[in-house]
Amino acid sequence: MPTTIRPIRADDSPRLAALLTQLGYPTSSDEVAERLGYWLPDPNSAVIGADVDGELMGVAALHVCPYLEHTGRWGRLAALVVDERCRGTGVGAALVRAAEDRARELGCHSMEVTSSRHRTGAHAFYQRLGYQDACPRSARFLKSLDAGR
Repeated sequence: MPTTIRPIRADDSPRLAALLTQLGYPTSSDEVAERLGYWLPDPNSAVIGADVDGELMGVAALHVCPYLEHTGRWGRLAALVVDERCRGTGVGAALVRAAEDRARELGCHSMEVTSSRHRTGAHAFYQRLGYQDACPRSARFLKSLDAGR
């Protein structure tokens, strides 16, 4: 399936909202436009799209963070979604490769991706691309900063 990788634009908001909704994160075009308002100008972030036959069929969001404990940076694949009609066709792998390439350009030495435990198909996908499940050696702790507002 011929895929064109390109930067996401503000006018992609309606299609990106539909993709995020497919992934299980219902959202509106206006909400996505607001989010792109802070993602797109951020020099440490990239939002990358995959067009198939002129239609946006996938998106990867990358954020780069500096290490403090040693020299360099690491990339975090903050989001990856491929339209259900294109899953298994190589669109997702092309997006991950593009995000990894951009991370290298920004000085990253490693990449991280998180995925809910129930997304076993996604886990197998990431493992095929060379990612390893690090949970046995590293814990992840979360805290909402919105509580008590």
